[in-house]
Amino acid sequence: MKYLFIHQNFPGQYLHLVRHLVQAGGHEIVFISEDNANLIPGVRRVIYRMPRHATEQTHPGAREFDLGLVRADAVAKAATTLKTLGFEPDIIIGHHGWGELLNIQDVFPGVPVLGYFEFYYHTEPGFDVGFDPEFPMNPAMMPLVRAKNAINLQALTSPGYGQTPTEFQKGAYPDWAQGKITVLREGVDLDLCCPDPTAHRRKFSIKDVHVSPKEKLITYVSRDLEPYRGFHVFMRALPRILKEQPDARVIMVGGDGVSYGARLPSGSWREKMLEELSGQLDLSRIHFVGKVAYEDFLRLLQRSDTHVYLTYPFVASWSLREAMAAGCAIVGSATAPVEEFIEDGVTGRLVPFTEPDRIAEGVLELLNDTRTAKKMRQAVRAKAEQTLCMKAYLAQYEALIAQLIAAHKPASVQQDEAVQSPPPRKAKATSRKANGKAKESAVQAAAAQKVASAKRTGAKKSVPAQAKAAKVTPARATRTGSRKKKADLVSS
Repeated sequence: MKYLFIHQNFPGQYLHLVRHLVQAGGHEIVFISEDNANLIPGVRRVIYRMPRHATEQTHPGAREFDLGLVRADAVAKAATTLKTLGFEPDIIIGHHGWGELLNIQDVFPGVPVLGYFEFYYHTEPGFDVGFDPEFPMNPAMMPLVRAKNAINLQALTSPGYGQTPTEFQKGAYPDWAQGKITVLREGVDLDLCCPDPTAHRRKFSIKDVHVSPKEKLITYVSRDLEPYRGFHVFMRALPRILKEQPDARVIMVGGDGVSYGARLPSGSWREKMLEELSGQLDLSRIHFVGKVAYEDFLRLLQRSDTHVYLTYPFVASWSLREAMAAGCAIVGSATAPVEEFIEDGVTGRLVPFTEPDRIAEGVLELLNDTRTAKKMRQAVRAKAEQTLCMKAYLAQYEALIAQLIAAHKPASVQQDEAVQSPPPRKAKATSRKANGKAKESAVQAAAAQKVASAKRTGAKKSVPAQAKAAKVTPARATRTGSRKKKADLVSS
């Protein structure tokens, strides 16, 4: 098959899928993106360059859409060159977030497009904007937030289908659009990312930080240390945690940049919170290690006694999925979509995002109630095996792709294929009795199949949603733009 992938930061969300297709063999894989140093042998790269950036004269609310159209033009130009050279894909797969797919239908009309719908922005309660009372939204910013959906809306009204990783993200889109979007839960390499029962028996080291087997280790991971991932409220929980748990150390992974939300006028959130909590923290037991190699990140999760994951109602981090796969005792925020992954009291402890004391209570509980923590570790690993298996995720992905391609074949082609591959003839019954039994068996089999089908589907689905297979969600995949840019660095 011929695949065309499009994502401004190769390989984006498609690292695992592309590697899988390369290993399977027999495919021609072309990837259109901006230039970067990432490399996957067996993938043909086609580079496009942005001819300009947003101008000051452009209305602030239109700048993102303006740049999206510029990207769409650049991608269409690169795709036209491919077409001129004789490349005609069977399917096009890409991320809608940056507008790169907006013109691809003009270059390859009739080719199915499977786009990644990451997030639809809202100004009403229940989503990230206005969620944190500490940072009220300036009313003048509301139109700019709504304007961020310009590319989304163009993509939703274009031909093609969509996928997204969680029910929360799908539910963020308008009702009229949700039938076009399939929930395709992203997977984790469960063999690589797994518990290590021996990790607590030996000294743990990461960079210049050393933790003895007798010490309790609290971990926190985010692409950047910022409010969207609850860094500020977690920091405010630390004075109580460190006071009541004198044998605990805290290791935080993440950079000093801002991935989501507004930037500070100067400095980083780490510096701001250290200044706010000056004199209240034992800094000898708090370690900021920046961004780390993936193998060190996995070892950190395996050694963790309690892992803290907090987020606004927004996109879930891959680190949450990997913490589950590693069998961490997780304290998570009672926010969407965390609640899709963690069941309070069963696979982790859910606490209010905005209450540092409740966060501290959750951490202290799991540090000291080792019996409960052990049960949660086992349960969350089992949950990961059921819902986050990479093999199942890739199988579901391929099934969705195959169905979209089949649905786009002209009726004449489908008829020709049916003629070329006629169903096998049924064997004649040797007697009326045998024939009667055969009919009875066929009826029973059909009924059983119907019941099984009903159990699988549960309710009617729209045509695009029928492309779903059985339910299943950067080494860590590279999430781009709003995710990490290097495959060897840990992101949120």
